Amino acid sequence: MVAPAPLDNDGWAGGAALAPQATPLANRPVADRTPISPLPETAEPDADITLPGSDIPEGSPEDAATVLADSLVLQGDSTLIAAGGVVVWYQGARLVASRLIVDGESGDLTIEGPIHLSRPGAADPEAEAILIADSAQLDRKLQDGIIRGARLVIARELQLASSQAVRSEDGRFTRLDNVAASACQVCADNPVPLWEIRARRITHDAQTRLIHFDHPQFRAFGLPIAAVPFEVTAPDPTVERQSGFLRPGFRTTSRLGFGIKTPYFLTLGDHADLTITPYFSASRTRTLELRYRQVFRTGAMEWSGAITRDDIMPGETRGYLFGAARFDLPRGYNLGVQLQVASDRGYLLDYDVTDADRLWSGVTLDRIKRDKLVVARVGNYHSLRDDEDNGTSPAQVADVIWQRRFTPGMIGGEAMMEWSLHAHRRPSDEDIEGRDVARASFGLDWRRNQILPGGFVGAAIMGLDADLYRIAQDSRYDDVVARAVPTAGVELRWPLIGHSAGATHLVEPVVQLLWSPRGDDDDIPNEDSRLIEFDEGNLFSTNRFPGWDARETGLRANIGVSWTRIDPAGWSIGLTGGRVFRAHDDNQFVSGSPLGGRRSDWLLAAHYDSGTGLAISNRALFDDSFDFSRNELRLGWLRPDLQISAGHLWIDSERDEGRTSDTNEFTANIGWQIAPGWWGNAETRYNFTADQAQMASLDLIYRNECVSVEMGLSRRFTDSDSVRPETSLDLSVRLGGFGRQKDEQGTVARRSCMR
Repeated sequence: MVAPAPLDNDGWAGGAALAPQATPLANRPVADRTPISPLPETAEPDADITLPGSDIPEGSPEDAATVLADSLVLQGDSTLIAAGGVVVWYQGARLVASRLIVDGESGDLTIEGPIHLSRPGAADPEAEAILIADSAQLDRKLQDGIIRGARLVIARELQLASSQAVRSEDGRFTRLDNVAASACQVCADNPVPLWEIRARRITHDAQTRLIHFDHPQFRAFGLPIAAVPFEVTAPDPTVERQSGFLRPGFRTTSRLGFGIKTPYFLTLGDHADLTITPYFSASRTRTLELRYRQVFRTGAMEWSGAITRDDIMPGETRGYLFGAARFDLPRGYNLGVQLQVASDRGYLLDYDVTDADRLWSGVTLDRIKRDKLVVARVGNYHSLRDDEDNGTSPAQVADVIWQRRFTPGMIGGEAMMEWSLHAHRRPSDEDIEGRDVARASFGLDWRRNQILPGGFVGAAIMGLDADLYRIAQDSRYDDVVARAVPTAGVELRWPLIGHSAGATHLVEPVVQLLWSPRGDDDDIPNEDSRLIEFDEGNLFSTNRFPGWDARETGLRANIGVSWTRIDPAGWSIGLTGGRVFRAHDDNQFVSGSPLGGRRSDWLLAAHYDSGTGLAISNRALFDDSFDFSRNELRLGWLRPDLQISAGHLWIDSERDEGRTSDTNEFTANIGWQIAPGWWGNAETRYNFTADQAQMASLDLIYRNECVSVEMGLSRRFTDSDSVRPETSLDLSVRLGGFGRQKDEQGTVARRSCMR
């Protein structure tokens, strides 16, 4: 395992058709929406290239060459003349020529072209270095000698053209004098490439896969642009990792002005690397960014950070440090470490680090198996929001969850047992505002399904949840509170299937009756169950509270029906509707909640999948008067030339859930193939309640066979005490043919000499 290659992470995330731009939370038992620092990608180690020849004694069977030609003539002095479609294979080298003369005494070769000579030792001669020439004088091993009218083509990307080339040291070095190098297509009617590098001498090292330019001059459209009076070294197109400067980035923002980043990538062996990026801008910004990455036999880690002095906050040192590490431990355990520190939220946005407004640093330990799960973590939260006080918000938080799934021996079915521990502490020592809580919980759920006469499917449900709380620094609650909530219920389903005009119809009505002792949780502070979702995923759930602090109780019935149509053409559509009824209104949910009262809002969800990349999903919650409390529409369309993800969200205001105004938002992310070689990405988020956009961006990427240009324009409209609206413009250019390039979205515009 080696350290990752310096590859860009730009581009659209892809993934599911519906809202792929959303940050995935994964299936973590503790999903708090804090950002997760990524672990580094890995690359294959550089292959050791062995050049053949010197270790094999002359005259041995391994030293023999294979010659294929239309005619072969052996003269009296042992001189061999091969003519017409000559192909020679010798110890990994392959020569294609029109005529070949082998001197009988020395074995030297006189070759007439056109000549194609593969690099000795190449695993794939067609994909790596090839010499194309008019004529050549080479030694008997096809390695050293003089080549006239030479062109060296590396990995079918970079072409080096010279009137003469000299190969030496068993074919390791190929030196071309007065040479031009370019990755652009050159045609007879248009001999001037888009760009080229001219030099007194260019030497290609086949073993290190480096290209040395002596006094290079860079030209664009035939015009000299820049030159240096010394030697410059660059990797050839087959190299994934190599120390050196990466492509510079140009960035202009309304707060920092015009700036340039010049990253330098430094390999530290096969397992680590360091990227140093100075950033200077017109507003006298002095920033140094660092990124260190290392992989181990059982894990990997990545650390990135920056330190800044700028005019946005004169006289202050700003910066951030993010780090993540993950290691495999014995018995299937995984250890994770994360560190996230920032001087201020504005810094993360000003320097395009992340838009996260809560940071988490700590340690995690987990093990996930088919029937067991263990998750533990302890760490510190730090909020960057203007409306949150870190002194009165839970800062130090610890969680431990143990789950086991099993089949009881006597009663059958499937059971799930859970033990969990939780504790959080507020830095404040004030009463009420500095409340600290510790909790120990036990949960046991059991379910057994049974097929009944008439095609019905019945289920028996039982469960028990028990909690023990220790509450400190809040005079409104007892210091120790214990609670136990048993649950019992039954469920009846009637799955039906039918066929019509070749299509398959699936209909399934479901009735679920649940009971728990009535009660309230007024003696326990509710800190993890205030934001409640109601959708088709938890319509038939025994408890719709997302955390442990609140439990759903009383006699209640969950009733719903689903219908799915599967068309033989490949598309499908599904509908799910349902509602929750309660025997009593115990005020477990706030009055404005879709689950409040004796009858919940109606739930109606629809899904459409075209089978060809188009997906539409809508979920609505409304009461008997068809007054909508929530509605969410999402659309996704994935095609090779078009990728759309869009959504509209409406949620009415509810003060008890922290929403003082209606939520009415539209988001969209679109990527499309504008023209051959041109790919565009556009993203926007618009708040209809505030009647203004929150952000908008447009990225353009152009790629042809020899250059890649990326341009980005974005506008952030957020305005607060710590964050100001900002417009930024980014530009980066990469020349093809130097280092292995990462596959990007869209097509590549390739010029052809054919008409």
